Amino acid sequence: MDTFKTQTGKEVTFHPIKHASMAITFDGREIQVDPVIDAVKPTTDYAQWPKADFILITHEHFDHLDKKAVEQLSKNGTVVLTNKNSAAILGHGEVMANGDSLRLANDIMLWAVPAYNTSEGHLQFHPKGRDNGFILELDGLRIYIAGDTEDIEEMADVKDIDIAFLPCNQPFTMLPEQMRHAVEMVKPKVLYPYHFGETSEEAMIKAMEGLDIDVRIRNFQ
Repeated sequence: MDTFKTQTGKEVTFHPIKHASMAITFDGREIQVDPVIDAVKPTTDYAQWPKADFILITHEHFDHLDKKAVEQLSKNGTVVLTNKNSAAILGHGEVMANGDSLRLANDIMLWAVPAYNTSEGHLQFHPKGRDNGFILELDGLRIYIAGDTEDIEEMADVKDIDIAFLPCNQPFTMLPEQMRHAVEMVKPKVLYPYHFGETSEEAMIKAMEGLDIDVRIRNFQ
Protein backbone atom coordinates (compact mmCIF):
# COMPACT_ATOMS: atom_id res chain seq x y z
CA MET A 1 0.00 0.00 0.00
CA ASP A 2 1.10 3.55 -0.74
CA THR A 3 -0.55 6.49 1.00
CA PHE A 4 -0.74 10.10 -0.16
CA LYS A 5 -2.29 13.23 1.35
CA THR A 6 -4.68 15.51 -0.48
CA GLN A 7 -4.53 19.29 -0.32
CA THR A 8 -6.72 19.35 2.80
CA GLY A 9 -4.97 16.43 4.48
CA LYS A 10 -7.30 13.58 3.53
CA GLU A 11 -5.63 10.20 2.96
CA VAL A 12 -5.61 8.37 -0.36
CA THR A 13 -4.31 4.80 -0.21
CA PHE A 14 -3.44 2.71 -3.26
CA HIS A 15 -3.59 -1.09 -3.05
CA PRO A 16 -1.91 -2.71 -6.08
CA ILE A 17 -3.68 -5.99 -6.79
CA LYS A 18 -2.32 -7.23 -10.13
CA HIS A 19 -1.96 -6.31 -13.79
CA ALA A 20 -4.46 -3.42 -14.25
CA SER A 21 -6.40 -4.06 -11.04
CA MET A 22 -6.09 -1.76 -8.05
CA ALA A 23 -8.09 -0.55 -5.09
CA ILE A 24 -8.12 3.06 -3.93
CA THR A 25 -9.35 4.08 -0.49
CA PHE A 26 -10.22 7.75 -0.04
CA ASP A 27 -11.74 9.28 3.06
CA GLY A 28 -13.79 6.20 3.91
CA ARG A 29 -14.79 5.45 0.32
CA GLU A 30 -13.67 2.50 -1.77
CA ILE A 31 -12.81 2.73 -5.46
CA GLN A 32 -11.94 -0.36 -7.51
CA VAL A 33 -10.27 -0.20 -10.93
CA ASP A 34 -10.57 -3.02 -13.50
CA PRO A 35 -11.21 -5.79 -10.94
CA VAL A 36 -10.59 -9.31 -12.28
CA ILE A 37 -10.90 -12.55 -10.31
CA ASP A 38 -9.00 -15.28 -12.18
CA ALA A 39 -8.63 -14.29 -15.83
CA VAL A 40 -5.32 -12.88 -14.61
CA LYS A 41 -3.42 -14.89 -12.01
CA PRO A 42 -3.20 -15.07 -9.07
CA THR A 43 -6.88 -15.46 -8.28
CA THR A 44 -8.36 -12.57 -6.34
CA ASP A 45 -11.32 -13.20 -4.04
CA TYR A 46 -13.11 -9.86 -4.10
CA ALA A 47 -15.66 -11.19 -1.62
CA GLN A 48 -12.95 -10.57 0.97
CA TRP A 49 -12.51 -6.91 -0.03
CA PRO A 50 -14.65 -4.01 1.19
CA LYS A 51 -17.63 -3.30 -1.04
CA ALA A 52 -16.93 -0.57 -3.57
CA ASP A 53 -18.57 2.82 -3.74
CA PHE A 54 -17.25 3.25 -7.28
CA ILE A 55 -15.93 0.75 -9.83
CA LEU A 56 -13.99 2.07 -12.84
CA ILE A 57 -13.68 -0.21 -15.87
CA THR A 58 -11.57 1.04 -18.76
CA HIS A 59 -12.79 -1.41 -21.42
CA GLU A 60 -14.24 -4.83 -22.11
CA HIS A 61 -11.17 -7.06 -22.49
CA PHE A 62 -11.12 -10.11 -20.19
CA ASP A 63 -8.18 -8.77 -18.18
CA HIS A 64 -10.12 -5.59 -17.32
CA LEU A 65 -13.78 -6.55 -17.20
CA ASP A 66 -15.02 -9.38 -14.98
CA LYS A 67 -18.76 -9.47 -14.34
CA LYS A 68 -18.42 -11.73 -11.30
CA ALA A 69 -15.84 -9.43 -9.72
CA VAL A 70 -18.19 -6.49 -10.19
CA GLU A 71 -20.96 -8.49 -8.53
CA GLN A 72 -18.74 -9.42 -5.58
CA LEU A 73 -17.74 -5.79 -5.02
CA SER A 74 -21.18 -4.26 -5.44
CA LYS A 75 -23.62 -3.10 -2.78
CA ASN A 76 -26.69 -0.90 -2.87
CA GLY A 77 -25.50 2.37 -4.36
CA THR A 78 -22.32 1.13 -6.01
CA VAL A 79 -21.70 3.15 -9.19
CA VAL A 80 -19.95 1.49 -12.14
CA LEU A 81 -18.27 3.88 -14.58
CA THR A 82 -17.24 2.38 -17.89
CA ASN A 83 -17.40 2.47 -21.67
CA LYS A 84 -20.42 1.56 -23.78
CA ASN A 85 -19.36 -2.00 -24.62
CA SER A 86 -18.59 -2.91 -21.01
CA ALA A 87 -21.91 -1.52 -19.79
CA ALA A 88 -23.68 -3.65 -22.41
CA ILE A 89 -21.88 -6.78 -21.18
CA LEU A 90 -22.65 -6.00 -17.54
CA GLY A 91 -26.22 -4.96 -18.26
CA HIS A 92 -25.75 -1.78 -16.24
CA GLY A 93 -23.28 1.01 -15.57
CA GLU A 94 -22.81 4.72 -16.13
CA VAL A 95 -21.50 5.03 -19.68
CA MET A 96 -18.66 7.50 -20.23
CA ALA A 97 -17.13 8.26 -23.61
CA ASN A 98 -13.85 10.04 -24.31
CA GLY A 99 -14.23 13.66 -23.17
CA ASP A 100 -17.04 13.03 -20.68
CA SER A 101 -16.78 14.17 -17.08
CA LEU A 102 -18.80 13.38 -14.00
CA ARG A 103 -18.83 14.66 -10.43
CA LEU A 104 -19.08 11.58 -8.24
CA ALA A 105 -19.09 13.48 -4.94
CA ASN A 106 -18.31 16.97 -3.69
CA ASP A 107 -14.62 16.03 -3.52
CA ILE A 108 -14.44 13.46 -6.36
CA MET A 109 -14.33 14.27 -10.09
CA LEU A 110 -13.85 11.83 -12.94
CA TRP A 111 -12.90 12.47 -16.57
CA ALA A 112 -12.85 9.84 -19.34
CA VAL A 113 -9.93 10.35 -21.74
CA PRO A 114 -8.77 8.58 -24.91
CA ALA A 115 -6.86 5.28 -24.77
CA TYR A 116 -5.91 3.52 -28.00
CA ASN A 117 -3.18 1.93 -30.12
CA THR A 118 -1.23 3.79 -32.77
CA SER A 119 1.43 1.30 -33.91
CA GLU A 120 0.96 -0.38 -37.27
CA GLY A 121 -0.38 -3.88 -36.81
CA HIS A 122 -1.68 -3.12 -33.31
CA LEU A 123 -4.65 -0.87 -34.06
CA GLN A 124 -7.13 -3.70 -33.70
CA PHE A 125 -6.28 -4.26 -30.03
CA HIS A 126 -7.60 -0.92 -28.80
CA PRO A 127 -9.20 1.14 -31.57
CA LYS A 128 -9.48 4.89 -31.17
CA GLY A 129 -12.68 6.07 -29.52
CA ARG A 130 -13.77 2.78 -27.95
CA ASP A 131 -11.92 2.58 -24.64
CA ASN A 132 -11.26 4.96 -21.77
CA GLY A 133 -8.45 6.12 -19.62
CA PHE A 134 -9.50 8.04 -16.53
CA ILE A 135 -8.41 11.14 -14.68
CA LEU A 136 -9.62 10.81 -11.10
CA GLU A 137 -9.42 13.86 -8.86
CA LEU A 138 -9.74 13.25 -5.13
CA ASP A 139 -9.89 16.47 -3.12
CA GLY A 140 -7.47 18.06 -5.57
CA LEU A 141 -5.12 15.06 -5.87
CA ARG A 142 -5.07 14.24 -9.60
CA ILE A 143 -4.57 10.64 -10.69
CA TYR A 144 -4.19 9.49 -14.30
CA ILE A 145 -5.14 5.86 -14.94
CA ALA A 146 -4.19 5.52 -18.58
CA GLY A 147 -5.91 2.25 -19.48
CA ASP A 148 -4.63 0.24 -22.45
CA THR A 149 -2.97 2.81 -24.66
CA GLU A 150 0.18 3.88 -26.42
CA ASP A 151 1.80 7.31 -26.10
CA ILE A 152 -1.04 9.09 -27.88
CA GLU A 153 -1.00 12.78 -28.73
CA GLU A 154 -3.94 13.49 -26.40
CA MET A 155 -1.64 12.87 -23.43
CA ALA A 156 -0.27 16.36 -24.00
CA ASP A 157 -3.66 17.62 -22.77
CA VAL A 158 -3.48 15.63 -19.53
CA LYS A 159 -2.38 18.32 -17.07
CA ASP A 160 -1.41 18.76 -13.42
CA ILE A 161 -1.12 15.06 -12.66
CA ASP A 162 0.22 14.01 -9.28
CA ILE A 163 0.17 10.24 -9.83
CA ALA A 164 0.13 8.37 -13.15
CA PHE A 165 -0.47 4.70 -13.90
CA LEU A 166 0.94 3.93 -17.35
CA PRO A 167 0.89 0.52 -19.09
CA CYS A 168 4.06 -0.99 -20.53
CA ASN A 169 3.61 -4.23 -22.47
CA GLN A 170 3.85 -4.25 -26.25
CA PRO A 171 2.21 -5.28 -28.48
CA PHE A 172 -0.89 -4.28 -26.52
CA THR A 173 0.26 -1.01 -24.92
CA MET A 174 3.66 0.74 -24.69
CA LEU A 175 7.32 -0.02 -24.95
CA PRO A 176 9.49 1.50 -22.18
CA GLU A 177 10.61 4.20 -24.63
CA GLN A 178 6.99 5.07 -25.36
CA MET A 179 6.27 5.23 -21.65
CA ARG A 180 9.08 7.75 -21.28
CA HIS A 181 7.50 9.87 -24.02
CA ALA A 182 4.16 9.61 -22.21
CA VAL A 183 5.81 10.78 -18.98
CA GLU A 184 7.41 13.70 -20.81
CA MET A 185 3.95 14.77 -21.98
CA VAL A 186 2.00 14.14 -18.77
CA LYS A 187 4.73 15.18 -16.30
CA PRO A 188 3.41 13.32 -13.24
CA LYS A 189 5.17 13.61 -9.90
CA VAL A 190 4.87 9.86 -9.27
CA LEU A 191 4.80 7.10 -11.89
CA TYR A 192 3.49 3.60 -11.38
CA PRO A 193 4.18 1.42 -14.41
CA TYR A 194 1.32 -1.06 -14.54
CA HIS A 195 -0.09 -3.74 -16.83
CA PHE A 196 3.55 -4.52 -17.60
CA GLY A 197 3.39 -8.28 -18.11
CA GLU A 198 6.86 -9.57 -18.90
CA THR A 199 8.47 -6.16 -19.45
CA SER A 200 11.52 -6.05 -17.19
CA GLU A 201 11.56 -3.69 -14.23
CA GLU A 202 15.11 -2.70 -15.17
CA ALA A 203 14.04 -1.62 -18.66
CA MET A 204 11.24 0.55 -17.30
CA ILE A 205 13.44 2.19 -14.69
CA LYS A 206 16.24 2.75 -17.21
CA ALA A 207 13.79 4.40 -19.62
CA MET A 208 13.03 7.02 -16.96
CA GLU A 209 16.67 8.00 -16.36
CA GLY A 210 17.25 11.73 -16.33
CA LEU A 211 13.63 12.59 -15.58
CA ASP A 212 12.64 14.23 -12.31
CA ILE A 213 10.07 11.62 -11.34
CA ASP A 214 9.42 9.17 -8.53
CA VAL A 215 9.12 5.75 -10.21
CA ARG A 216 7.44 3.08 -8.08
CA ILE A 217 7.39 -0.52 -9.20
CA ARG A 218 4.61 -2.51 -7.59
CA ASN A 219 2.80 -5.82 -8.21
CA PHE A 220 1.25 -4.95 -11.57
CA GLN A 221 2.56 -7.75 -13.78
